[in-house]
Amino acid sequence: MKKAIRILSKSYKKFQVSKSPQMNLVWGFFLYTIIGFGLLSIPIFHKTNIGFLDNLFISASAISTTGLVTVSVFDSYNFFGQFIVMALFQIGGIGYMTLTTYYLLFTTKNITHWHNRLIGAEFTLPKSIQIKDFIRSVVIFTTVMEVLGAICFYVAFKQTGMESFKALWFSIFHSVSAFCTAGFSLFNNGFEGFNNNAFINIIISVLAIAGSLGFIVVTDLCYRLRKKSNKISFTSKIVTYGSIILLTFGTALFYLVESSIQYYDNVFLVSFFQAMSAMTTVGFNTVPLSNLSLPILLLIIFLMYIGASPSGTAGGMKITTLTAMLSVLKSRLFGQKRISFMGRTIPFERLYVATSTFILYTSIIFMFTFLLTFTEPFEFEQILFEVASALGTVGLSTGITDNLTSTGKILVILLMFIGRVGVLTFGFALVKKKSNIDKNQISDDIAV
Repeated sequence: MKKAIRILSKSYKKFQVSKSPQMNLVWGFFLYTIIGFGLLSIPIFHKTNIGFLDNLFISASAISTTGLVTVSVFDSYNFFGQFIVMALFQIGGIGYMTLTTYYLLFTTKNITHWHNRLIGAEFTLPKSIQIKDFIRSVVIFTTVMEVLGAICFYVAFKQTGMESFKALWFSIFHSVSAFCTAGFSLFNNGFEGFNNNAFINIIISVLAIAGSLGFIVVTDLCYRLRKKSNKISFTSKIVTYGSIILLTFGTALFYLVESSIQYYDNVFLVSFFQAMSAMTTVGFNTVPLSNLSLPILLLIIFLMYIGASPSGTAGGMKITTLTAMLSVLKSRLFGQKRISFMGRTIPFERLYVATSTFILYTSIIFMFTFLLTFTEPFEFEQILFEVASALGTVGLSTGITDNLTSTGKILVILLMFIGRVGVLTFGFALVKKKSNIDKNQISDDIAV
């Protein structure tokens, strides 16, 4: 048996080395999804009968840190099943290669060239940040934030009168879920019952914002504290300013426009939390989203579409991609030869990536919305909302997820998977790179 496992492991390592970093990421997340599906399908982890497709959906949603569910996690799985779900979105949140690479650093003080390439594909990093420092920041910061979050949650849940063991488990589960922006909750109505509990709202917000700001910002701050650098990177500045602007814009518009929340005790808190949840892609809600007006649903779709920081726990197209696209637009409108933002020239290599991401991300939203309008009987805005939430790995829903058809569930599973590995990574994995460029290609012009 041991020999067979050794042979299988050796064969898989050869397979990994032979594939591109992008293909390795796709296979890695696919493998974890299948393992999670297999574990969740074991009846001893169930409280009730759960369908084949529902187990697969929950596994894909967890590993992609989305939070869309077709069955209640609390009512369907026992403690061990819930623990498996938490383990999956923990792995998905920090990246499946992170722990392996950290273990190598801890034991050998070095990582291989292959691990460097794979981490570089999974996390987009500026040249000023070393991968070793980045990995350490990911693991340490995640541990510290999740432990502090669990302690705060425990105090908050105990204040509501929750029994000690339940409060402890709910605290750990929701702390990991909030920091990984996974959107999974053991409450069947999310956090709707805590819309006026400022303490719980703040805990979730701090954890989600910390995770969504990204580990680049954390590593930058560590460099400053350790005096390895005397300035914050350009990426961190864009992410921080962009997050503040989007969060302020979303909160203000929600507060001023949405009439259905005017009856809540703390309208500002409700407005802030919903905007924060969409932008950070944490996917928790404190009000029923099905009651929101169409303009606010479109606002949430926009925030889910943009997302937060690259190399963090959040999904979406990313603030840096939006910044690059706005920089291109500004340069064209003002007739500038170089494309810049905040007085800094953006490299063409990054602009190509941003443009490709924007086109591919938008195209996938259109294509899957188009397909789901054929298979699902819901309103167009509900389908568009579900697609944006799935691809952005957000987890917010207007309440249609558990009523999706089997075809619809499969399409949403694929969307969540693509959203987690990244649209460009998924595209690179599918398209084989050409090693030789045709030198006889003819250069020509096109009117735009």
